[in-house]
Amino acid sequence: MYRLQIIGLSKSYNKGIKALDQVSLNISNGLFGLLGPNGAGKSSLMRTLATLQQPDSGQVLFSGVDIHRHPQELRSQLGYLPQDFGVYPRISAEALLDHLALLKGLINKRERTQQVMALLQQTNLYEVRKQAVSTFSGGMRQRFGIAQALLGNPQLIIVDEPTAGLDPQERNRFHDLLSEIGEQVVVLLSTHIVEDVKDLCPEMAVMAQGKVILQGKPADLTETLKGKVWRKTVSREVLKVYQSTLNIISTRSLTGKTQVHVLAESCPDSGFEPFYPGMEDVYFSALFGTQNPGKEGISC
Repeated sequence: MYRLQIIGLSKSYNKGIKALDQVSLNISNGLFGLLGPNGAGKSSLMRTLATLQQPDSGQVLFSGVDIHRHPQELRSQLGYLPQDFGVYPRISAEALLDHLALLKGLINKRERTQQVMALLQQTNLYEVRKQAVSTFSGGMRQRFGIAQALLGNPQLIIVDEPTAGLDPQERNRFHDLLSEIGEQVVVLLSTHIVEDVKDLCPEMAVMAQGKVILQGKPADLTETLKGKVWRKTVSREVLKVYQSTLNIISTRSLTGKTQVHVLAESCPDSGFEPFYPGMEDVYFSALFGTQNPGKEGISC
């Protein structure tokens, strides 16, 4: 079993911007979801784990090896799909994947060809293997990105915002692909899309402002909020009052009004009803659930 250990990782950029602030995580085989809004520090963490930048302090171990002291050892086991995956123009998927395989050290032509063809089949791109990757749709390009990340049978796979901008069908296809490859290796999925983590990951963490603010199993984290999330449909005027008095964790528009979700130990006001929280409530309660002191519960 492979294990990724992140210990007290910190990283600052110019003008003192702190992208990572004492980040610590233990990640074993399988899919691990890293959830957070844009600017939370997720991509900085991904780049650090991929040894594309050095941390200011802290340590990362993969199977007991310090990845920043021995970066080549990590890179030989790494598959990485960055947030912005660029491609060469006018080069076919087959030729580009073969070229990337060569760069990754797959010297034997027969073995390289076998792996390239197998990955094109696995990512459902075999029928379009002669087409230029630059002409692919967003979903096809992301599947090609996973194919190149899987070259060399890596033990650690990092995917950064892989489903952003994909339509529902492509997202589902991508989910199936990640589930398939995540059974035997460590797959770290960074995203701001709650459904990606809810549908795929048995373990997860939430990041905000460079820190890990929540970690655990999605089902366990949801259970901790049972009986503490309340909802009510209100007018805009009432919403303004609640925004200053209650711990609102999310809102959504419903036929001209707003459904508000509130975090409270007991019924926060008349008309609220309890309901079983979902993954979105876990996420938003971690980000926004302690903004206001709220008020004493009443009988609803």
